[in-house]
Amino acid sequence: MSALDGLHEEQVEFVTRRQCNDVLDYLCRTPVENLFLIDLVRELSESWRDLGTQILAVWVKGEVVGVVSLRPSVFFDAGIKPNTLLACFPFITSVPSGLIKGNPDQADPVWAALRARGRNAQIDRSETAYLHRLKESDEALNKLPPRHVIARSAELHDLPFLIDAARASLREESRPDPFDGDPSGFKRWVASRVERARLIEVNREPVFVGYADVRQPEGWLIQGVYTPPHARRLGYARAGMSALLREARGAGANHVQLAVVAGNRAGVQLYSGLGFQPFAELRTIVFS
Repeated sequence: MSALDGLHEEQVEFVTRRQCNDVLDYLCRTPVENLFLIDLVRELSESWRDLGTQILAVWVKGEVVGVVSLRPSVFFDAGIKPNTLLACFPFITSVPSGLIKGNPDQADPVWAALRARGRNAQIDRSETAYLHRLKESDEALNKLPPRHVIARSAELHDLPFLIDAARASLREESRPDPFDGDPSGFKRWVASRVERARLIEVNREPVFVGYADVRQPEGWLIQGVYTPPHARRLGYARAGMSALLREARGAGANHVQLAVVAGNRAGVQLYSGLGFQPFAELRTIVFS
């Protein structure tokens, strides 16, 4: 499926496996800002299964000039120009529901077009993206937590905690709880992410979770960070994030990034104390 813009000779196509190398070459020019898209394209290039991923590439005379994902979420490459993004609107506005994330210059016109077609926002918020450049000389990361504070990967027997943590996090963000409408489906979704989850455990009780959702040489993306209320302000979130940073560094990643919702002062204090620095402002919209 393709759409042509005769004025700019832009051709918009769904990315195929044979096109992935060209698309990756384009995205890797700005790997920090495009980390999520790099992960999607690389996964598409390496899997023969139908992942349900939908990625658009915009071409001009055989060269990639823009990339947009539709599924699993609507993301835009950092360097896409307004007219190039506009060429993708016939595809973007066909998405019935999902999540949009991008800088406001990108997200604002996209959301205006979707809203004009009857979509409604369940969540519409500002976030700040933070970055930590990984260095061997980082003394803060080299300091290990006390012996009773155990950092480990999650396992299937941790699923009840992971489900409760996911639901509690959604409630704290005033987001709809999918468990209420489809408990089996929500459990399957959390179970599919167990391999990405990293825990802090104290006295055999999980007290922190964070998900390494993207693990590429260019960088890691951490999402779903949550500490139960009774375990907060005890240093467990710092221990968990430090363990994730050490793991990413050991894997050879260039950096670790994450996003903090506007107004989350505790999160900003935690991440700033670990050496994270802001690098982008984002708008995130969950719509249906």
